[in-house]
Amino acid sequence: MRSTFAIIAAVAVASGLLAAQEQKPVPKDAVRVSIPGCTKGYIFTAGRRTADQPGSADIPEGMHLRMNGPKKMMTEIKAHEGSMIEITGLMKKGQYGPDGIGIGGGVRIAPGQAPTGGSMSSPAMTRQIAIDVEGWRPAVGECPSR
Repeated sequence: MRSTFAIIAAVAVASGLLAAQEQKPVPKDAVRVSIPGCTKGYIFTAGRRTADQPGSADIPEGMHLRMNGPKKMMTEIKAHEGSMIEITGLMKKGQYGPDGIGIGGGVRIAPGQAPTGGSMSSPAMTRQIAIDVEGWRPAVGECPSR
């Protein structure tokens, strides 16, 4: 009787560990990426790719991303500020495209030119690209010092 209970408990624990390792499915309008780089607060700056750590997206070096994630994970990442890390997470498809945001059918929306005349000046329009961080790990390399 005890051995049956022990086997059932072991199977339950093992299945729970396997379920914890599975990743969430990727939505149709998103892509899962892994990017090496450095952090400062909630901003992640994409770093240079090396042959042994190519990453999984066409994110250019120096691009800034706004990180969103569970508070505990963001605290862990903040503790490694100044060290090279690699984050894995979900980004909207086309969010980091060069000419605006794709809305389908080959159509893209991009910010227009700033007005040249008039008495009011407008600040340059900047686009904040976001990533929903699912995990991170230390990476080889150093962050540039300022």
